[in-house]
Amino acid sequence: MKIICAFFLFTILSTSHASVNDFCVADTKASDTPTGYPCKPVSEITSDDFVFHGFVAGNTNSSNPVALTPAFVTQFPALNGLGVSAARLDLAQGGIVPMHTHPGATELVIILEGEINAGFLTPTSAYSKTLKSGDLIVFPQGMLHFLVNSGKGKASAFLTFSSANPGAQLLDNLLFSNNLPSDLVAQTTFLDLAQVKKLKARFGGRY
Repeated sequence: MKIICAFFLFTILSTSHASVNDFCVADTKASDTPTGYPCKPVSEITSDDFVFHGFVAGNTNSSNPVALTPAFVTQFPALNGLGVSAARLDLAQGGIVPMHTHPGATELVIILEGEINAGFLTPTSAYSKTLKSGDLIVFPQGMLHFLVNSGKGKASAFLTFSSANPGAQLLDNLLFSNNLPSDLVAQTTFLDLAQVKKLKARFGGRY
């Protein structure tokens, strides 16, 4: 029994580098692992490692005028193993963040300016709200969610995540950027075949 308890304790403590150290600034030149990046040698760490610069508005001059400025572990190595990260989101008028999920992270959205319609879906319900400066919304881990600039000017928000590297799975990309035959995608999504081909052409999928 003592051996089992000791093994269980070791498993918990070894789930990330930062759980056994106060911090573990990532050595991003090495490969990422399920427990995070290896630690940068303490002798090479400076105060600058714990500061992220450039958290400013991104370029929204595109067909979908949205810009994301991430401060994930790859941009901010000090987050390695700490289970947190952040990003800045800028949406020009008409900007849309399409349906997507973060399978490994809960997301908190803090509206800075403008008006954003945001919401998420569950198997039984849909929750959405028009948000303005000073409002917050939370997207529980793994929930399919979206954000739309519903105002007349630009909008921006700060995003925080319960993961140093939250990743994202965009629904449209998953459905239409693949090499599955279009007729199979049409059958399994109940969409018209012509519409599937049109969407595959837009998202770079193969017919």
